[in-house]
Amino acid sequence: MASETAAIVVRPSRPAPWRDPRLRGIALQVVFVAVIAAIIGFLAYNTTVNLRRQNIATGFGFLDREAAFGIGESLIAYSPADTYARAFLVGLANTLYVSAIGIVLATILGTVMGLARLSRNWLVAKLAAIYVETFRNIPLALQLLFWWALLREVAPGPRQAWQPLPGVFVSNRGILLPVPHQDPAYLWMAVAFAIAFGIAYAVFRWARRRQAETGRQFPAGWVGLALALGLPLIVFVAHGMPLEMEWPVLRGFNFAGGTAFSPEFGALLIGLVVYTGTFIAEIVRAGILAVSWGQSEAAMALGLRPGQRMRLVVLPQALRVIIPPMTSEYLSLTKNSSLAVIIGYPDLVSIANTTMNQTGQAVEGIAMIMAVYLVISLLISLFMNLYNRSVALVER
Repeated sequence: MASETAAIVVRPSRPAPWRDPRLRGIALQVVFVAVIAAIIGFLAYNTTVNLRRQNIATGFGFLDREAAFGIGESLIAYSPADTYARAFLVGLANTLYVSAIGIVLATILGTVMGLARLSRNWLVAKLAAIYVETFRNIPLALQLLFWWALLREVAPGPRQAWQPLPGVFVSNRGILLPVPHQDPAYLWMAVAFAIAFGIAYAVFRWARRRQAETGRQFPAGWVGLALALGLPLIVFVAHGMPLEMEWPVLRGFNFAGGTAFSPEFGALLIGLVVYTGTFIAEIVRAGILAVSWGQSEAAMALGLRPGQRMRLVVLPQALRVIIPPMTSEYLSLTKNSSLAVIIGYPDLVSIANTTMNQTGQAVEGIAMIMAVYLVISLLISLFMNLYNRSVALVER
């Protein structure tokens, strides 16, 4: 007679909560966050108590008061009768303006110099190496002072101003350029350019997906260029092609009309571009050298010219090495713009310092500076990470 034996399933006993690695890890993280929050709360409470004891006002109510100081350069309308909030906004706009232009120019200069260092021409490669090794080993603050002194002392006065191009004047008051008269057409041209950029990006994404699926190429670059030039041109023609210019004219001891870039702005921009360009050049050079030489040999076997090899084969693979450190350089350039205070350019830090000296509310002023640079850095990192993800090589 066969006996049936019941199988007994023994389940492992659940460990005690203090022995469970997962629960222990969560508990440690909670304790760590609680300790940090307690430290921050203690510092905030202690700071508030000390400020009240010394009869120092706290809070951000001072932003609504009249600033009562002038600002030499402003992208937006400002007068001393405006509030501190308006002055702070002027400094933010100036910082974003010089940082955006600096990032574009430093990228161009660094890329050109990085490629020049890899040139087979001995003179070109050595000149690029001298540029990199010289300017990246001189502190940026000294470079800013040098360029500022050069623009202030070497450039002549307004009456003897250099005129390298018709309507362009260079003097110790700055660089003066002609500008078009304000017209609604220019706003609509900017809108048309933004629309063209969006359409070109959609076409580029579609072309990449189509090439990955079918292997057939589509001239997305030429289509994007045609859209970027064509749509604003159509708007320009539709508005009657307004071409009236406002030219700078010498009146008395200074110029009137046109637009001017001050020596402080020029020195800051040159210093940021020249200094950051050295690091970008090395990043580009390292990224290209990271691509296997076999890729170039395969491109040569297919009959591609040197420019095509670099544009179609080497650079797309080098971007995955270039972009992460390039993001750090963009962040550094933006934060280094705060050195504008040493040459008198009214950036965010300079205007915030003036505000703190007048109101005595240093804690709030420094907190606002820190918050602004934190947000700017996070936004730059976000956009660069999105771009890095779009150009990343996806394995099949």
